[in-house]
Amino acid sequence: MKVGLVGFAGSGKTTLFNALTGLKADTGFGGKEAANLGMIKVPDARVDFLAEIFKPKKKTLAEIGFVDVAGPDAKKSEKGLDAKLVADMRLSDALVHVVRGFDNPALTRPPDLLRDLEEFEAEMVFSDLVQVESRLDRIRKEGKKGAEKTFFETLAAHMEAGNPLRTLALSEADLASVSGFAFLSQKPCMVLCSVADDAAGRELGDDLKAAAKKRQLTLVHMAGRAEAEISELGPEEQAAFLADLGVTAPARARFIAAAYAQLELISFLTTGEDECRAWTIKRGTVARRAAGKIHSDIERGFIRAEVIPFADFKALGTEAKCREAGKLRLEGKEYVVQDGDIVHFRFNV
Repeated sequence: MKVGLVGFAGSGKTTLFNALTGLKADTGFGGKEAANLGMIKVPDARVDFLAEIFKPKKKTLAEIGFVDVAGPDAKKSEKGLDAKLVADMRLSDALVHVVRGFDNPALTRPPDLLRDLEEFEAEMVFSDLVQVESRLDRIRKEGKKGAEKTFFETLAAHMEAGNPLRTLALSEADLASVSGFAFLSQKPCMVLCSVADDAAGRELGDDLKAAAKKRQLTLVHMAGRAEAEISELGPEEQAAFLADLGVTAPARARFIAAAYAQLELISFLTTGEDECRAWTIKRGTVARRAAGKIHSDIERGFIRAEVIPFADFKALGTEAKCREAGKLRLEGKEYVVQDGDIVHFRFNV
């Protein structure tokens, strides 16, 4: 899972990137082109438990990759967001829109969480609309009529009204037909409010909550600078400083919990003597597609999935006992994988 940290220049993206990854990327903006890259491992007690049982050569936790993308200035564009910025954002599986809630002496505009949320969302919608209108122009030049033209006209009308594509109900077939466009406003997205240290424990405003709800966004707020400093401390020192901020867990733990909830992520598990591992997928993913997370050949040659819910395995202790108790199930390609499923895929290519 690759998550893009996006937002206007000076919003605190890189400071939050450092807090989440434990890295020390240079902060500031103006002329920076290369994106910062970092990974964090997702703690999972289930993998720890399975590793104790199977004693594998390797234990692998799920990972979230972060791309800290250099942001644009907060000004209205005529052609959408910068092409390089858009390219970096399109490569991300999900987006975290960082909005500024602290004073930045390098910027002339005062902080305004609601304003920046609405303006950057509008820029993403506009960039997508440019793509859709370009496609419609091509359809019209080729003299095509019918379903494709109607579909893209529906997308255009939705965005012309200022709505992100994530708020438009689309069928699985429709989603598949536009997957290659990697529309920005269709990607799973959450809003991370970067606030001053003394505001870390405060509630966010009702108007901001309403704007986020309308756009199907989850709000999280963090004091980026303080959290980045806390991430460098040991566990006991962290607890004391977090208490002073009025929060109960470090930025990384809070972010992972919020991201998995908002982005509808779950983990399925694989076990064996070589490796015990967690694999991150979208909630609702069917078995065949989940198999492709491991390798495309497994998806292509999928035969069946042998599934044991983690809770049953933990209670019974072995695969043999789960099989005897009827807790090991054989599932087909359309089975919807559940969080914590221990899965062994059978395939033939």
